[in-house]
Amino acid sequence: MSLGILKDGKWVSQREQEDSQGKFIRPSTTFRHHITADGSSGFKAEPGRYHLYISWACPWANRTAILRELKGLQDVIGISVVAPEMRDNGWEFSDEPGCIPDTINSTQYLWQLYLKADSNYTGRVTVPVLWDTQNSTIVNNESREIIRMLDTEFDTFARHDINFYPEHLQKAVDETIDAIYQPINNGVYRAGFATTQSAYDEAVTELFDALDHWENVLGKQRYLCGEQITEADWCMFTTLFRFDAVYYVHFKCNLRRITEFHNLWNYLKDLYQQPGVKETCNLDHIKRHYYKSHPKVNPTRIVPKGPIIDFDAPHDRMTVTSDQ
Repeated sequence: MSLGILKDGKWVSQREQEDSQGKFIRPSTTFRHHITADGSSGFKAEPGRYHLYISWACPWANRTAILRELKGLQDVIGISVVAPEMRDNGWEFSDEPGCIPDTINSTQYLWQLYLKADSNYTGRVTVPVLWDTQNSTIVNNESREIIRMLDTEFDTFARHDINFYPEHLQKAVDETIDAIYQPINNGVYRAGFATTQSAYDEAVTELFDALDHWENVLGKQRYLCGEQITEADWCMFTTLFRFDAVYYVHFKCNLRRITEFHNLWNYLKDLYQQPGVKETCNLDHIKRHYYKSHPKVNPTRIVPKGPIIDFDAPHDRMTVTSDQ
C-alpha cells in the first residue's frame, strides 16, 4: 500500500502499478533476512534488539502486531505506528491519537528509514518493517515471514506459551496461506485498483469464489486448518476485519458483506474476541487511511460514518467440530 517509491535513493510520487490489461500488480518485497533463535542466520533473537514499524490501517502490518501481542513480545520488540493517512511523502510518523513516533531512528517519513538501511534503495516503501537496532538495517519487510519469526524464534522471551505453527499442521498452514493470498488477501486490492472492467470482474469473481469455498470449509471445522488457531487464521482475519467497512464500498467488493456469510462472520467474531486481538484493531485508522489515501479511487476523500459492526456479538464457533 504505497503511493510512492524510492528510485536510487530519491523519493518519487507514483500511483499504484497495473499491467497493460489494467490488472493491479503488487511488486515483491525486498528485505528478506531472517531472525533465528540460535543466531545462525546472522540475526539472533534477542530482547531489545529489534523494532517493528507498522500501520494500524494496513492488513499486512496488522498481522505482525497481532503476533507480537498474542505471543507476549511487547517488552521484547518495540513498536512505532505511522499516521493513518498517506500524503505526498507516503507513510508519515505523527503523535496524533493511535500513532507512536519513531523513537529509534527519529525519522519523519518511512522512506527515510529505508534509506538508513540502503542509501541507494530502489523499490516500494511499505509496512511492516522489522528493524535491527544493532546493525541499523531492515531485517525484513515481508509480513508473512515476519509473523513466522515472531511466532517461532522468540519463544525464550515470549510471555505466552502459544504456537500458531504447530508441527503437525505446518504443511496445511503454509498451503492455506498460499491459497488465500491471491484471491482474498491480495484479491481485494486487485479488485479495488483494477483500471479495466475485465480486470475488476476477474478479481472480484475469484475473491467471492474463494470466500464461498472457505465459508464451506468453516462449516465443517472451527478454523482454517482444523481445531486450533494458526498463522493462516491471522492472515485471513486482517482482510475479513476490513471487508465490510472498507473493501465492500471503497474497493467495490460488494457482492456480499462478510456479515452475510454465516460461518465467515461468526469465525471473524471468534478471532476478534481472542484476548489481545481487539487492541490491534483500529477502525478509525483503517477507514481514514483507505478513504483518504487513494484519490484515484475516492477523489472526494470523504470518510463514511458507517457501517456499525458489532464484533463483540456472540458467535457460534464452539459448536463447530472437525470431521477429521
